[in-house]
Amino acid sequence: MRTARKYLALYWAFFRASFTADLEFRANFAMKIITDIFWYLSQIVSFELLYNFTDSIGDWNRAQTRIFLGVLFVVDAIYMVLFSQNLDLLSENVRKGGLDLLLSKPVSSQFMISFQRAATAILGNLLLGLAWLAFAIYSYEGFSWWRLGWLVITIPTGVAIFYTLRFLFAATAVIFTRAENLQYLFFNLYKLGMRPDNIYFAPLKYVVITIIPVGLIASVPSRLILGSASPWLALWGLAAAAICIWISHLFWNYALSKYTSASS
Repeated sequence: MRTARKYLALYWAFFRASFTADLEFRANFAMKIITDIFWYLSQIVSFELLYNFTDSIGDWNRAQTRIFLGVLFVVDAIYMVLFSQNLDLLSENVRKGGLDLLLSKPVSSQFMISFQRAATAILGNLLLGLAWLAFAIYSYEGFSWWRLGWLVITIPTGVAIFYTLRFLFAATAVIFTRAENLQYLFFNLYKLGMRPDNIYFAPLKYVVITIIPVGLIASVPSRLILGSASPWLALWGLAAAAICIWISHLFWNYALSKYTSASS
């Protein structure tokens, strides 16, 4: 418990420092909010246009897809606030020696790599995602409000899986120094999670739920609150998140064993 409080206090210090630094350039802060919100709006517009020409995609109708997008936006925004800047800059830290400084700190190096900065401008995305999810749920006819309890489990699970998959690809920079092409591979895999899993044919749907569990980021949480998925999938999500975190820790230690200091 004491260790957890120490790490929470450390992250809060990181968050306040990041917010103060972001506000030094307020025009840039505002532009970050606007440009990222446009990405969310483009996803909404794309699906809304598709549903003008069809009643369903796979077995998802317009109202269900709106809820899916709301969950996706919330998970994506939380990930972006907490982790995006840190993992995007990991390769640069390796090349320029910043990793050496982080490894000298008396706390977990994976924690330092993952949490040293917060993308506070993305809080605007989170507000938009929450607003869209609330709208989608409110407008869904016959929604059972008690199912919102699933979000308490599945949102953190989705964020954890998103983080660990991204971390695994980012950490390859410690071994190879430059691994930009592998980062493109991650984002292409993530795109599979940006679509409802029921639109995929059976073998691919199995892959995105189990082997590369991007389907657990938004599809499974959406289906749980819609009542179209087995509660066992929530337990699998928790197990998958724990497995992914464990694998990321093992891989990070392996990568560090191959690391040659930038100053050497």
